[in-house]
Amino acid sequence: MAGGAFADGATLKRAHLYEYKTTSYFIFSCLVAAMGGSLFGYDLGVSGGVTSMDDFLRKFFPDVYRRKQKHLHETDYCKYDNQTLTLFTSSLYFGALVFTFAASHLTRSKGRRASIIFGSLSFFFGAIINAFAMNVAMLIIGRLLLGVGIGFSNQAVPLYLSEMAPAKSRGRYNQLFQLTTCLGILVANLVNYGTEKIHPWGWRLSLGSATIPAVLMGVGALFLPETPNSLVEQGKLEKGRKVLEKVRGTSNVDAEFADLIDASNEAKAIKNPFRNLLTRKNRPQLIIGALGIPMFQQLTGMNSILFYAPVFFQSLGFGSGTSLYSSVITSGALVVGAITSMALVDKFGRRTFFIEASIEMFCYMVALAITLALKFGQGVTLSKAISVFLVIIICLFCFAYGRSWGPLGWLVPSEIFPLETRSAGQSVVVCVNMFFTAVIAQCFLVSLCHLRYGIFLIFAGLVAFMGTFIFFLLPETKQVPIEEIYILFQNHWFWKRIVGDGTDEDGKKGIPN
Repeated sequence: MAGGAFADGATLKRAHLYEYKTTSYFIFSCLVAAMGGSLFGYDLGVSGGVTSMDDFLRKFFPDVYRRKQKHLHETDYCKYDNQTLTLFTSSLYFGALVFTFAASHLTRSKGRRASIIFGSLSFFFGAIINAFAMNVAMLIIGRLLLGVGIGFSNQAVPLYLSEMAPAKSRGRYNQLFQLTTCLGILVANLVNYGTEKIHPWGWRLSLGSATIPAVLMGVGALFLPETPNSLVEQGKLEKGRKVLEKVRGTSNVDAEFADLIDASNEAKAIKNPFRNLLTRKNRPQLIIGALGIPMFQQLTGMNSILFYAPVFFQSLGFGSGTSLYSSVITSGALVVGAITSMALVDKFGRRTFFIEASIEMFCYMVALAITLALKFGQGVTLSKAISVFLVIIICLFCFAYGRSWGPLGWLVPSEIFPLETRSAGQSVVVCVNMFFTAVIAQCFLVSLCHLRYGIFLIFAGLVAFMGTFIFFLLPETKQVPIEEIYILFQNHWFWKRIVGDGTDEDGKKGIPN
């Protein structure tokens, strides 16, 4: 079979001995940390709405404003084709890309909590600068600071949630990150819908409101415990055990704590975790978790829709208020998808959600491309029926993404790395994710202008490829303890040929993680 969980006879070390209860302390920790997703989500939602507001365009991008007014109620693929305008969106992700490696060092040496706090501070100051921006340079500086915040929080939060959660419900709790991301997108679209009517400074309120989730996460993080995994990695064994007992609601944590110590011993032997990512035993995690999944998550085309939903809908001839309202509907579909995934992913597994959603998303992208090819042309006003159909197709696409590539694109990479490369691996995940996010943000509007409906056929082809990639190469990780996932690759039909029994290139036997 293409990708089962275990080969016959494979067993985990101590997983059957793990005990836990769901405690209020654990729930509080996960909810506060998951607020990091709201930073990412709010920015995803707010940037597209602001770039469609007349007051914002008139002040910073007058050429785009004049072009928009010329085609106010007509369809035009090229209304918003302006590289400086797209740089406003993409600059954040270039900032996140660069600073995620600094985040890796802080996350490993000082803990996940330190990166969460630093990320919230940077995001807060970036939002302040954007709210009071007087020129494009101030906008870009503010966006870069937001990017630093995203780089740190996206590096630390998925790790924090995966390490705090018990194995049997790790998928559900890790996906709080995606749920808050989707809620952030929804709230941002609602804010944009209201501030669009406030002239001439409504856009400032939209951008400045990003300080709210930053404050909530930053203040809440002051009361967060560090993860047991991180405390053990830092040599704080007694404190690590106490936190583990508190979050698991039991003093019988010997088996899980022993696995943490084993993983820590392996981690201490690694002087350069980034170089260790390249070793044979970490090849599956590198290809699937660090490179494949974060790249594919962006190549679904979802973020191009999230960034520019209001702009995209206006390009299709929707009015400003109507386009923002349509964005609220599509972001609502994302939230429903995230809730569905949280409820069912630990029952049906990661592979099932990845594969079936990829099939759906392929069909929706093809339907979108065909509809635009047949009904959408230069200077043509779309009928109400076609407009409604397009919104429905995009909502269905968002729902499929929201329960698959959205949440699982962060969950799976955060759970498959061994402790010694987990922070470094997550940095590469964020770096790759942000690189392709920035590329999509910078190139989507110009691609829409030149390729027209063909851009959605390209996304459809990419979705088909990535679904096939998952089918053949990703083993099922549901309910497997995070420190024992390496066994899956040692028994996978393909990866066992590469990782073997854990021996590295020098013939040195790796310590089980």
